[in-house]
Amino acid sequence: MIIKTLAVGPIVANCYILGCEETKEAVVVDPGDETGKILLSLADSALKVKYIINTHGHFDHVGGNKKMKDATGADILIHPLDAPMLDTLSASAANWGLLADDSPPPDRTVEDGDEISFGNITLKVIHTPGHTPGGVSFHTNGYVFVGDTLFESSIGRTDFPGGNLETLISSIKNKLFALDDDVQVFTGHGSTTTIGREKRSNPFLR
Repeated sequence: MIIKTLAVGPIVANCYILGCEETKEAVVVDPGDETGKILLSLADSALKVKYIINTHGHFDHVGGNKKMKDATGADILIHPLDAPMLDTLSASAANWGLLADDSPPPDRTVEDGDEISFGNITLKVIHTPGHTPGGVSFHTNGYVFVGDTLFESSIGRTDFPGGNLETLISSIKNKLFALDDDVQVFTGHGSTTTIGREKRSNPFLR
């Protein structure tokens, strides 16, 4: 699987391009901003976007949805509990003194246990609420893309509307930590880590 990481926007959120090496079909995970940069990276590897998939509805992760959809025609996927947030991205960004386009509505919503297939790759949807009610992670062999649920030696914030610390801890311990220790964790901000490392040393999860 092709994995490209792009840190985008003023809040430096991680956008991930995942591509099938055989078919060149791809998904874009969390196009928060700088869609031109994302499109250039797709073109560099001759990838065609099938889906735009959102780990959650915060503007720094989905603020590029509209431009990506306009450019590619790809379907937008998000959990139904976070779908209403797509209508208010511009207002949310303005609260930070920033700009974002409101997103088109999702073409499809995804629930826990659903599968997202592109090329020869399948991602399994894991509902991991706590940072937001509809936060989801996407798991495939050896990799999980977690948005703002889990970070290297840290966890997602729960002081935004809809956040809940107990729910977040439960999502991490009961769902993410059920994955193998060697699974690589691709986070919404910052560095990649592993499930095993966070089990052993994350100070918020001891």
